[in-house]
Amino acid sequence: MKPISKWTPAKVLRVMVLSAAMMAVSACGGKPEVGNAGGKMEVVSELPEPVARDESGQLLAFKLGADDLLSVKVFGSEDASVDRVRIDKSGRLSVPVAGVVNAGGLSIEELEDQLEARLRANYFRNPQVSVNLLEVESAKLTLDGQVAKPGQYPVTPNMTLIQAVASAEGTTENARLGEVVIFRTVNGQKYAALYNLSAIRSGNYADPAVFANDTIVIGDSSARRLFRDFIQIIPLLTTPVIVAFQR
Repeated sequence: MKPISKWTPAKVLRVMVLSAAMMAVSACGGKPEVGNAGGKMEVVSELPEPVARDESGQLLAFKLGADDLLSVKVFGSEDASVDRVRIDKSGRLSVPVAGVVNAGGLSIEELEDQLEARLRANYFRNPQVSVNLLEVESAKLTLDGQVAKPGQYPVTPNMTLIQAVASAEGTTENARLGEVVIFRTVNGQKYAALYNLSAIRSGNYADPAVFANDTIVIGDSSARRLFRDFIQIIPLLTTPVIVAFQR
């Protein structure tokens, strides 16, 4: 084990939180666990991301999908450009001059390369194509509870919890900002994480990234009850609480 002096403040805090949780709830096999309506939960150190990263730790490029809305600009050619074009249900995109391309599953950069190749085949010399993402319909998350407009919302690259809440026009006037739960499934494993929006806005801890298929519930007492054994010992102003549901 590394000397405590070499640990970051966040790491020291996490160890303190986990130690407190282990003493506060019943232990099974040496792991902090607690019962809930669906079975057992276990405290974990982080909420996994349901996306891949490259060797440098950067998120891999966003992949386009059905119903995503794009603009395509071909520099020097208005005839080959289009202000608004949507990928169809089968993942195909129809662009003037370039024709129909299979855009589903491609990154924006890969689509630009394909369109440039098509234009070169149509006698364009050194075509330069710029694709912009106008609306993301293929990747959505759900916002529920005490937000102005509950529902499903598109997920943009590098979206955070605060940005997701803003997409639903913010919280209601009397929303319980300390009762924000993100539900997520990664590789079949279900997780729930309890956050305090006021603490995030104050800079007490990082604004977490959110992803497609996340469900975010604000101010819902039933969601908060999942964490009832942890709330008394863990200050949400300094750290979130994250649990994994036993399969």
